[in-house]
Amino acid sequence: MEHVQGLLSSSRAALAPGDEGAVITSIETYALAVPLAQTLNDATTRLTAWTVPVVEIRTADGRVGTGISGVHNGAELLTQVIDNYYAPALLGAASEDILGTWKRLYWRPTHWIGRAGVVHMALAMVDIALWDLAAQRAGVPLWRLLGGTAGDIETYNTDGGWLNLSVAELERDLSSLVDQGWRRVKVKVGKDNWREDAARVRAARQAVGPDVTLMCDANMRWDFSTAARLLPVLEEVGMDWFEEPVHADDIQSHQRLQAATTLDIAAGESLYSYQAFANFIAADALRVIQVDVTRVGGVTEWLQVAKHAAANGLRVVPHAGDMMQVHQHLAGTFLSETPPLLEFIPWTQNAFVHRTVVRNGYAQRPQEPGASTAIAPAARKQWQIKGTGSTSTPS
Repeated sequence: MEHVQGLLSSSRAALAPGDEGAVITSIETYALAVPLAQTLNDATTRLTAWTVPVVEIRTADGRVGTGISGVHNGAELLTQVIDNYYAPALLGAASEDILGTWKRLYWRPTHWIGRAGVVHMALAMVDIALWDLAAQRAGVPLWRLLGGTAGDIETYNTDGGWLNLSVAELERDLSSLVDQGWRRVKVKVGKDNWREDAARVRAARQAVGPDVTLMCDANMRWDFSTAARLLPVLEEVGMDWFEEPVHADDIQSHQRLQAATTLDIAAGESLYSYQAFANFIAADALRVIQVDVTRVGGVTEWLQVAKHAAANGLRVVPHAGDMMQVHQHLAGTFLSETPPLLEFIPWTQNAFVHRTVVRNGYAQRPQEPGASTAIAPAARKQWQIKGTGSTSTPS
């Protein structure tokens, strides 16, 4: 206790009066490998589990803020960035100084090797944890702290259109989702032979009928000529959007595709900064902005991207690297003429203390204080990856 009091004294200059309890006293990282019910493929990846890297930031008042990410692999890289580079700058600091902390961590020397990717995703984990603490301290769910709308939010389901499914399985799974209440579903494309993709999207439309909204996602696997060749087929079946048709950094090809079609081009899960999104928006290369809180720098940068996109009349539909846990708070927290929409993938529901609640395709707003990121103890015991993560305390 004396050590904590000393820490408080050394930090008071950076704290508002009465906020001594907000001092960060320890940081713990670990990761979970949550198994999937079945093996799934998109155009780039074969998945048997979804990995959830975690950071828990404890403060002097006994609160714990939890930040998460979502990756195919490499969770140890994210935890190492936090343990080795961010934790020394966080211990003894004020957890309530969220924007100041974001800037301090962003401009540490790691900036020069990671303005995107692992380093930036580690920053997102810390930022989410700090916002979780802020909402807990306010005694409200994060969406309420951010001034969000209280109504239920429509979701679209990605968990029935995977690329390793046969056409018959694809039709069955999509039909099942519609029977469960979803009015928006997504199908994966990106086969080696584009004619197979054409057949799949036609079968998908036949399965769901004319009144269900259908999207497709190529996961960057096509070049411009292949994507352009498929546009007439996608228009024929009435696709709502065409997601990640080409490499994520190829602004020009996205721009040319958007100019060539009445469909909306969508992307964002592979963009890591406000500046990257701003460049795509300025080029009129996207109409659906799929900003992911675990890929950009957390809640702080997500809000900046979302507000900029909405101000330009674009749809903001987050990619669910977090499996919707944080995004269910963020959707509907900015002015937009289009209703909020969330991507639903149920893989990690059992990992969290507070599961998302979706009925008839609509997500109900969480009511518990925080960002819905706290990890269930039983999940940690069952799925924690050995040898990943550590605990940092003042020396």
